[in-house]
Amino acid sequence: MNRITFDSPIGKIEIREENGKITRIEIVSEEAFPETETAVLLEAKEQLSEYFSGRRENFDFPFEFSGTDFQKSVWRELIKIPFGKTKTYGEIAAAIGKPKAARAVGGACNKNRILIAVPCHRVIGFGGKMVGFAWGTDMKKWLLGHEAGLKGEHNED
Repeated sequence: MNRITFDSPIGKIEIREENGKITRIEIVSEEAFPETETAVLLEAKEQLSEYFSGRRENFDFPFEFSGTDFQKSVWRELIKIPFGKTKTYGEIAAAIGKPKAARAVGGACNKNRILIAVPCHRVIGFGGKMVGFAWGTDMKKWLLGHEAGLKGEHNED
């Protein structure tokens, strides 16, 4: 496994890569390991920097999910949510063919380890409630506000 960190507007971000694919993008409190730069890690870091500076809406670096088939189906659906837009947990559940699985969708979002590129921050509760983000609702609001400020108001339907 290779990894690097960088400082972002939301804190220190760690990016991990295995076998040429990004496997984690997470917020960390400190660096406790040697960093190893690879082309894939540097590309992911550049794309994330572009996102934070308002020059990127989508990500195209290679990544790989690690989870159950259900979780992977949720995460694949999250990638389809456009920049600056939101969907509810119920809408994601319906989109993957499990209309009664809104709570399970929330659990899958909580297990997402590829922050921002797999945009679990774009999933909100019914009625626009800011709920269920592994890094806290303040960060979720910040990310949605960042995107809304660049794209116009986000959709909370």
